[in-house]
Amino acid sequence: MFGGAFDYSGLLASRYPSELRPWLDVLPEQLSSVLDAKRHGEAGTWQNLLAQLPHVESAAPAFDADIVSVSAAQPVDCGQRNEIEALLRQLHPWRKGPYSIHGVHVDTEWRSDMKWRRLSGAIQPLAGKTVLDVGCGNGYHVWRMLGAGADLVVGIDPTLLSVVQFYAIKHFLGRQWPAHVLPLGIEQAPAGLAAFDSVFSMGILYHRRSPLDHLLELRGLLKPGGELVLETLVIEGEEGQVLLPENRYAQMRNVWFIPSPATLIGWLNRCGFGNPRLLDVSPTTSEEQRSTGWMRFQSLPDFLDPGNPQKTREGYPAPRRAIFLAGQA
Repeated sequence: MFGGAFDYSGLLASRYPSELRPWLDVLPEQLSSVLDAKRHGEAGTWQNLLAQLPHVESAAPAFDADIVSVSAAQPVDCGQRNEIEALLRQLHPWRKGPYSIHGVHVDTEWRSDMKWRRLSGAIQPLAGKTVLDVGCGNGYHVWRMLGAGADLVVGIDPTLLSVVQFYAIKHFLGRQWPAHVLPLGIEQAPAGLAAFDSVFSMGILYHRRSPLDHLLELRGLLKPGGELVLETLVIEGEEGQVLLPENRYAQMRNVWFIPSPATLIGWLNRCGFGNPRLLDVSPTTSEEQRSTGWMRFQSLPDFLDPGNPQKTREGYPAPRRAIFLAGQA
């Protein structure tokens, strides 16, 4: 089983809130199913790569800075730094970050720190909280949430490469941090669990064929009084306006519904959230999303109309992202 490369013993420990128990009780079976090596053609390669990562005694990591970083307790020589970089580059493409690992700068496609700065000062304090990050990728924001004082952060993402990247980073951070990324989708979380003080869903809603069902799933995971942090694509427009791309949007096939902010506020109200409100709307720029040496595929500049960057190549409005906050009534 490929899961031998991942250690979830800390998450399965009984010290965590009792509300999580219904999920933790079924989690080993879920993990056994999704981590069957026969289902993943790259499983052996990734497992061997994780096993090759050198052990370096680390100083205290930085989770509260734009670049999630860790440095060595003793200087790392050039040869070992080159070895670390070569191994990490084999996990291409790196989407979310940035990271600095013993002097190796992982320049990811997304400057995820920019999103964090837009929301971190407005959300409920995370200190001492149990937090869920839905669609977390390789866990950059998981570490930022831990840096904000969360007691436990659980990320979920069904893309196995993202989970491998998370464990590569975790390897260098040392000790058992209360941060975990599961190779699961939100469908694997028990409905109505009501176990998390804060639930984040960032960059997910427009990929869901039923956005209202997604909002209801998120609401069911929140404790009473908890907070949803929702980030998604939006269009300019009045209440009721929604873009349903005919085929692709910014070269993405799996984009279904892009609402106006007012429409999404209405959806949140309809789904029973309390006090839904718009925090921020920002156009996505090539400073925030672009190709790099760590993500060599096409990125935002390639998805826009070269003659009019206010439009996508398909003629739709260029990406604008909004952040919403809402409470669990």
